[in-house]
Amino acid sequence: MSDTQQGGAVATSAPPSVDEGLTPAALAAKYGLSVSGARPGLVEYVRELWSRRHFILAFSSAKLTAQYSQAKLGQVWQVATPLLNALVYYLIFGLILDAGRGMTKGVYIPFLVTGIFVFTFTQSSVMAGVRAISGNLGLVRALHFPRATLPISFSLQQLQQLMFSMIVLVAVAIAFGSYPSLRWLLLIPALFLQFVFNVGLAMIVARMGSKTPDLAQLMPFVMRTWMYASGVMFSIPVMLADKPAWIADVLMYNPAAVYMDLIRFSLIEGYGAENLPAHVWMTALGWALAFGIGGFVYFWKAEERYGRG
Repeated sequence: MSDTQQGGAVATSAPPSVDEGLTPAALAAKYGLSVSGARPGLVEYVRELWSRRHFILAFSSAKLTAQYSQAKLGQVWQVATPLLNALVYYLIFGLILDAGRGMTKGVYIPFLVTGIFVFTFTQSSVMAGVRAISGNLGLVRALHFPRATLPISFSLQQLQQLMFSMIVLVAVAIAFGSYPSLRWLLLIPALFLQFVFNVGLAMIVARMGSKTPDLAQLMPFVMRTWMYASGVMFSIPVMLADKPAWIADVLMYNPAAVYMDLIRFSLIEGYGAENLPAHVWMTALGWALAFGIGGFVYFWKAEERYGRG
């Protein structure tokens, strides 16, 4: 320490700091500091998600309960809505347009209802996912938590809703002559693979929707086009019998059609393996892994940007 005197005043100069010359990054590393809101590593991110599994389940259950809380019929609308859709599609496509050609009424009606319920599962997951971040900015900005809990919770909410719908779907299948058998056990892996696919797709649109909120207005048109291209109301091979074979192949191997056909095959007695594309289980697994893993990584890469700007 040195002293200098000017006009009776004494000035004291402090010794040079031991941190002098260190860059901000070096200072942060020296004192164990980290950037607030920084993206954790992928393994750590998965660990954080697992630690919040109870919150994910509780949040999805609460959203499901609140969804129809203002309606007099309450949770009845969970199954009434897709059933009413199926009735409308049956009147238009089944009776007027004869979209069920090649199938008996006992096969076509469960075929149609299954398609509506299963596609609605994916459609609702996507529509909820696209607003998962942009529609919950208050929560995202107020609390620190893995943002992936939101699209996962919304997809889980739709799975829970499908479970209610499955009661009606099973009743419809039995009413038209498809009785329980060992083949019904295939519903479990088919629905699990579809759920993994839905979660990955919901994460993809959640990241896209977080920066482009207008995407939520576009998605209904995208989903409607996807529905008509997936054979929800008709058999793709039968309807496209006079078209080039590659068109039917492309439509049959799209993920929505793959999962619908697997569940139809599992549930409907008269819907045999000849209606399924080749290697259908491997295709279903491939779609689930590609979108489940790819969507998760894609969402995680923007973790620190959600809720900003």
